[in-house]
Amino acid sequence: MGYQEILFENRDGVAILTLNRPDVRNAITGEAIIAEVEDAVARVNADMTCRVLIITAADPSFSAGGNVKDMAAKKGMFAGTPAQVMEGYRKNIQRIPLAVYNCAVPTIAAVNGPAIGAGCDLSLMCDMRVASKKAKFGETFVSVGLIPGDGGAYFLPRVVGMARACELTFTGEVIDAQRALEMGLVNYVAPHEALLEKARELADRIAEKPPEALRMAKRLLYAGQDMTLRHLLDQSAAYQALCHHTDDHMEALNAMFEKRTPDFKGK
Repeated sequence: MGYQEILFENRDGVAILTLNRPDVRNAITGEAIIAEVEDAVARVNADMTCRVLIITAADPSFSAGGNVKDMAAKKGMFAGTPAQVMEGYRKNIQRIPLAVYNCAVPTIAAVNGPAIGAGCDLSLMCDMRVASKKAKFGETFVSVGLIPGDGGAYFLPRVVGMARACELTFTGEVIDAQRALEMGLVNYVAPHEALLEKARELADRIAEKPPEALRMAKRLLYAGQDMTLRHLLDQSAAYQALCHHTDDHMEALNAMFEKRTPDFKGK
């Protein structure tokens, strides 16, 4: 599909999805942008040459989350009875956490500016976060009389722990990039002009690894959050058996023995 609300490129195994609606601070509650994010992630999942996905946005904001003007006017996904609004969430913005969470490759949020409400949660849906010094993060739902409607209550405690998640959710405090780094919400902070370079540097280090093993390692990490140890060990044994029979595993061993850089093919 041709994209109108996002930009998308895939180069050297690293895909970059850029929210491209700066006029509405990259709000993510419109049907078009939701469908385009879903489509881009599906393309990444289907392309075995793609090894990492970076999600970023057009300056100056990362994402303001929901469109507050639509909320005030009670239109779009915010229109109708309580039952209709509930379905509006399920059939609209909640498609984004399902798509990003189910992205098969490692994901990095390159947070270029304020990430507020659902925008903060979008960054948390990614596996890792690199923040510009201009970035700000706010789980601000209670400040406007709402609760996290897009999965924030699932993602935030898993990133920063329950106590920090409670503090951020209950106060609605907006924190800067340095504070986010200190509490483990982001992996790195970079000068604004070097944000994508830093995110790309991390992506390139990941993209050097065998793609099938990367995808299985990601599935295993997340499965481990909901499994018993016994079940996780069984799943690990199954994935490991598959890895032992890949060409990339043998290539890694041969390159080690021959003291050269491996050339992985995703097979």
